[in-house]
Amino acid sequence: MKQTVNLYEFRDAFQSMNRGNNFSYEGLEVLFDYLEEYEDSTGEEIELDVIALCCDYSEDAPEDIASNYCIDIEGLDEDEIKETVREYIEHHSSFVGETDSGTFVYQVF
Repeated sequence: MKQTVNLYEFRDAFQSMNRGNNFSYEGLEVLFDYLEEYEDSTGEEIELDVIALCCDYSEDAPEDIASNYCIDIEGLDEDEIKETVREYIEHHSSFVGETDSGTFVYQVF
């Protein structure tokens, strides 16, 4: 049995599972939109599994991603760092989106 959820219910599911700190409020919206677009483009329904989503996706600042994955960003300005990290993610995994606050939501690799 499948149930359709809206953005509010999606965010609430993370809070209910004590995973409210895994993503920012904005990051959850970016992830929700990405998953909806995926469903629309593939015709495949996704089951809302908060724990699996927290294992498969993450939200971090580009500088933190660079540090975690040993991406060389030395001497780059903020825009160059974002572009370098985004290209790295796109090459190794899936870039989900960027929040207005500048964090990246991406599929963990």
